[in-house]
Amino acid sequence: MTQNQEGKLPQSPEPYWREDIDLPAFDSLKDDTEADVVIVGGGITGITAAYLLVQEGLKVVLLEASNLLNGVTGHTTAKITAQHGLTYDNLITHMGKSKARLYYEANMEALDFVKETVNEHQIDCEFTEQDAYIYATTEEYARKIEKEHQAYQALNIEGDLLDNIPFSIKVHNALSMKNQAQFHPLKFLSHLVQTIKEKGGRIYENTTAVDVDKGDTVITRDGHRVKGDFVLACSHYPFYDGMGFYFTRLHANRSYIVAIKTDKEYPGGMYLSVDKPVRSLRSVKVNGEEMVLIVGESHKTGQGKDTLEHYEALESFGRDVFGQHETAYRWSAQDLVSLDKVPYIGEITSGHPKVLVATGYRKWGMSSGIAAALLLRDIVTEKKNPYKELFSPSRFYADPSLKTFLKQNVDVAEHLVKGKLEITNKRVENLAAGEGGVVFYNGGRAGAYKEKNGELHVVDTTCSHMGCETEWNHGDRTWDCPCHGSRFSYNGDVIEGPAEEGLKRLN
Repeated sequence: MTQNQEGKLPQSPEPYWREDIDLPAFDSLKDDTEADVVIVGGGITGITAAYLLVQEGLKVVLLEASNLLNGVTGHTTAKITAQHGLTYDNLITHMGKSKARLYYEANMEALDFVKETVNEHQIDCEFTEQDAYIYATTEEYARKIEKEHQAYQALNIEGDLLDNIPFSIKVHNALSMKNQAQFHPLKFLSHLVQTIKEKGGRIYENTTAVDVDKGDTVITRDGHRVKGDFVLACSHYPFYDGMGFYFTRLHANRSYIVAIKTDKEYPGGMYLSVDKPVRSLRSVKVNGEEMVLIVGESHKTGQGKDTLEHYEALESFGRDVFGQHETAYRWSAQDLVSLDKVPYIGEITSGHPKVLVATGYRKWGMSSGIAAALLLRDIVTEKKNPYKELFSPSRFYADPSLKTFLKQNVDVAEHLVKGKLEITNKRVENLAAGEGGVVFYNGGRAGAYKEKNGELHVVDTTCSHMGCETEWNHGDRTWDCPCHGSRFSYNGDVIEGPAEEGLKRLN
């Protein structure tokens, strides 16, 4: 997948990770069944939790709505690190020093788990230890990095304050975190899947969970029931809310990735700018050839400028830093962010002690997802875990949670009204081949996409979750909801929740 002769970006927004990976296929669930633990979601958390629990001798059923590792895990940048941007100074301020240290330890234990598992089973997943760096390009954020360095010192985190990084980027300062890592997540997780099968775990693909009955039985869209002592909601967005109203406590962000071929040698390390526009860098080996992943352009799902411009901005940054290059891959990712920027892991609500949730990883799903799986295992097996209170979904810190809660829900209300008032004069017949957008259709607002062969897809743009109007995502050819982050294919099928039903098809 390379640039065409005009130098434009690749047309298919598919991640590198899924290429040449021979993942096993699994049938959909056809009958009612039961297990000790029912896991919903076949990403890094669900698969790792299933692996850990079958090792404990428990009977496990894992349900995946589409195919394993086809969601956020398959679209990651695959850094395994406890350096999550400007994190620890904020955690000390809002949660205290002890919880800030626990956050670091939880993510480092996740990293250690990957390292130990790779070594124990000799998994060929391109695992390499790397130092991680955050850097500032403005004086304002340079001062914030200095405060973050002070937080590192207070928490005994190994890291150095630096005045440069090995790229042609003018920086004011940078902060390292030693002995972090990167890997190929699908190669790692495919090994865990094989172990789950060998240990008797049952996996069902194309099986959508829609509800939980009596606190212990998952109901699928096809009406099948899976009963378990525990239910683990490990889907990206919780498939079951448990009256916790997670859609009011999470917001969805999208970010963009391009993989480039460059003649310049990559100096090693993983890098992230802390001021805007955010830029992230790491290397990756593709068929023995080194490439660079450039990541950034984060924004709330369904909001902002033409999404294709985000890919073009990353391309421009790549030319500035690495000179002329070839773009081999491009893709985007969606992440959920909690009110206080710490994941929700544990009992979904106080009234459902056997239904556990893991969500809100804020772009750091490789470390946070595995930390979640380790905690979920301990809750199920009734082992003590020092991180249970830190990640408890029922926690609420007035500062910053209340302010964020109010701001998010005012934003939702504004977009709900804005979408209903939007007027367009564009008609279906005006669409060019390969073009999509909001159109005037049968006397009202609709969404249309015309394939290159001329086939037309027209949908009602009203999100099936809470009635907001979705917007066209030009870069990924999807319909995205600006209120709660649901995403739909151009023909209306659900790609990401909280929506459970697709958009209504009009033609």
